[in-house]
Amino acid sequence: MRLLILTKRSLITIGFCLIIGIIAVIIGVSSTVRVVQTAAAPRKIPIYYVDTDKKQAALSFDAAWGNEQTDELLDILEKNKVKTTFFLVGDWVDKYPESVKKIAEKGHDVGNHSNTHPHMTELSAEKMTAEVQACNEKIKKITGKQPTLFRAPYGDYNNEVVSSVNGCNMFCVQWDVDSLDWKDPTPDQMVKTVKSKLKNGSIILMHNGAKNTPEALPMIIQAIKEEGYEIVPISQILLKGEYYTDVDGKMCAKQQTESTQKAIKSTDSH
Repeated sequence: MRLLILTKRSLITIGFCLIIGIIAVIIGVSSTVRVVQTAAAPRKIPIYYVDTDKKQAALSFDAAWGNEQTDELLDILEKNKVKTTFFLVGDWVDKYPESVKKIAEKGHDVGNHSNTHPHMTELSAEKMTAEVQACNEKIKKITGKQPTLFRAPYGDYNNEVVSSVNGCNMFCVQWDVDSLDWKDPTPDQMVKTVKSKLKNGSIILMHNGAKNTPEALPMIIQAIKEEGYEIVPISQILLKGEYYTDVDGKMCAKQQTESTQKAIKSTDSH
């Protein structure tokens, strides 16, 4: 009788262990699936440069803090007959509305650089969108135009940032050529840096408040032109229609499928 009781207890213990084991396996498999799904989630990358056969490059300036150099930079650009893109922070727009107006009147792109210059990746999706829209409203009130270009402060982005920007019907733009003017290199060093990385469709990063940027700008413009490139605003270098960005941030046109091409031909024939 005692032996029978022990056997029952053993069976119960074994059964209990089996149940725990099965639960552990299920949890482990579920966790693995979640990890695989997360790892497989496509990474959304902003536009760093553009896939184009045209020898074109775009100069851009971020304006977040001071304003001592803006007029000088605009004069240099006008003298050299160059149009560029200025990414403006909403707080900067509040402080210097006349400069915002002047940038637009000179024919330069006016882009959005957030409202308060935060690390966008640390915000909720709702706050990301609010940052973008608040700056857009300020710029539109002065220029009459809704910005279509956004550059994240500090170049800090993730999938949610790109999605939020795209959700506002805007392009999320980075750069592939950093002049490093924010590190206060010499003008010659800045020219060398830009020339060494320049290619078709490049987007060049500069700032409106860096120490040596006004002195370097004419030299950079000359160097770019001597390499055979036309300097255009970012809005003019971006591709039209549907696009995707590859792992390097290159903006590429989406190729039409064979069925889409046949449908277009069929429509055209009518």
